[in-house]
Amino acid sequence: MTDDDTQHDEQREAEAAGLVRIREQAYVDERSADALQRYYDTPMRRPPGLMYTVVRVVLSIVAWTFFRSRALDVDRIPATGPVIFAPNHFSNIDHFFVASYTRRKVQFMAKSQLYKGPFAEVMRRGGVFPVQRGRADEQSFEIARRILARGGSVCIYSEGGRSRTGRLADKPKRGVGRIALESGAAVVPVAIHGSQRARNWKRLQFPRVAVRFGDPIRWDVIAEPTREQQQAVADEIFAQIRALYATLDED
Repeated sequence: MTDDDTQHDEQREAEAAGLVRIREQAYVDERSADALQRYYDTPMRRPPGLMYTVVRVVLSIVAWTFFRSRALDVDRIPATGPVIFAPNHFSNIDHFFVASYTRRKVQFMAKSQLYKGPFAEVMRRGGVFPVQRGRADEQSFEIARRILARGGSVCIYSEGGRSRTGRLADKPKRGVGRIALESGAAVVPVAIHGSQRARNWKRLQFPRVAVRFGDPIRWDVIAEPTREQQQAVADEIFAQIRALYATLDED
């Protein structure tokens, strides 16, 4: 089965559940690395500035007001030191459901296709850094390591892209496991519940969203972890996300 066939099957499942169609994924960015370099350079050199604070305040108000979001176990987030937030991913605004509940400046990894027009400059100044999907993008991993080395925090979605079906993926991507092992940073599993229907906002559907933070997990540093080691850690993180999500599902 091809990627296109899989996307079509997942889209039919989502529509059967009453979810708005997500545009077909473009897995390869045809632009050269030079065309994107400035978006790598800024987060590589320095933490987010005023733009992050402004965007966070505005969109936190949206999350709290329209989506009536609430958070559980925020006290589990380490106040200092390097942290990897590892949430599930249903919606384009999941970033704000994570960032709204911590004063830490969380830097997000985003697909390079989003870096177009004025929004690209907002992302650059806000500390977001690109990843070119469909190819080995070592720069994005280097940026994540540097942010963590200076005691910052990054958010890496365990499933990679958004879930088209509105349910948790069967298996996580191994990238979050790689960063956890290479950096030795604390990983905070995060379950975001209800945001799959945030994509229906044009239908005036604003679901209640709940966020639950898990206990931080650490692994000993491995400079060059194997693919199997990376996947094993990613699987363990995602198991924690599933457990957190189940508690919200019961509520």
